[in-house]
Amino acid sequence: MATDMASAPAVQERSHECANDENESAKDENETVQTGETETLSKRQRKRLLKNQQWEEQRELRKQKRKERKQQRKLERQAQADDGVEWTGKKRLRRSAEPSSLRLVIDCSFDNLMMLKDVKKLHKQIQRCYAENRRTLHPFYLTSHGGQLKQIMDEINKGWVNWKDVHVKPEAFHEIMNKDDLVYLTSDSPNVLQELDEAKAYVIGGLVDHNHHKGITFGRAQELGIAHAQLPLGSFVKMNSRKVLAVNHVFEIILAFLEKRDWQEAFFTVLPQRKGAVPVGQENKLGEEDSDEDSDTEPPTSERGTDSKDQSDSKQEENKPLLNQSDSSERNTA
Repeated sequence: MATDMASAPAVQERSHECANDENESAKDENETVQTGETETLSKRQRKRLLKNQQWEEQRELRKQKRKERKQQRKLERQAQADDGVEWTGKKRLRRSAEPSSLRLVIDCSFDNLMMLKDVKKLHKQIQRCYAENRRTLHPFYLTSHGGQLKQIMDEINKGWVNWKDVHVKPEAFHEIMNKDDLVYLTSDSPNVLQELDEAKAYVIGGLVDHNHHKGITFGRAQELGIAHAQLPLGSFVKMNSRKVLAVNHVFEIILAFLEKRDWQEAFFTVLPQRKGAVPVGQENKLGEEDSDEDSDTEPPTSERGTDSKDQSDSKQEENKPLLNQSDSSERNTA
């Protein structure tokens, strides 16, 4: 019995040693696996990791630069105020057109074709249209208003019922207006708009569908037997992205043209810089986008995925046919 008790500590000690040996062995294996994974990273992956690291290291620097730009803009506004110049903001400077009889209509009859998130996006675009039109006072109509759009406006923006200078109608536009006065703006139309007739009502399709319903607004115009046309975008603008315009962009371009009577100036007043738009004849400048405002939400990595995936995607892009200008209205008209 005494011998057994004496040998027990020795057995326990050997057990602990074995356990330690196993733990160290497992640790070594994990380190080997981790090292092996690091060694198998492709050159593209290592480059992306390095870029992400640099992005994080420069976060504070970007933040400081934004503060400096904001302060500079504040000083410029103060200087303008000291000189007696009223600062009205970048976009407000271009809204001085005299009111006219030209009517602008947003056709909201595509409500059942959109997901809820796209209807919310359309609501924001309509809000921008309303804000812009308040400075020009053109007759403005929302037609076929109902369904998800009305529900969202009732929940998020209850004040819409008090909107001034806008006619919100549950009826379709062709039911409340003379068909001879209507022109449906759609990028699929073969007719290119050169001038605006102030006796007409120009209809913009209220559809955000990410290209799921190609040609639907053009088909609607043909079905109703009304005139249709596209904005002369291709005659004045080259972009490094698809030629798709949101509802509010089309709306603002019309207002800008009424003020300036110049399509090129109207396009470049309204088009967002991210589209990389340049005048026709200056295509060599495509891709030169403004990077004034940095975002901290995502590092600007241009390499995504593994080498094999990139090669596969590249081959698919080479074999993919070019798409025509769509008429859906995240994209809608033009």
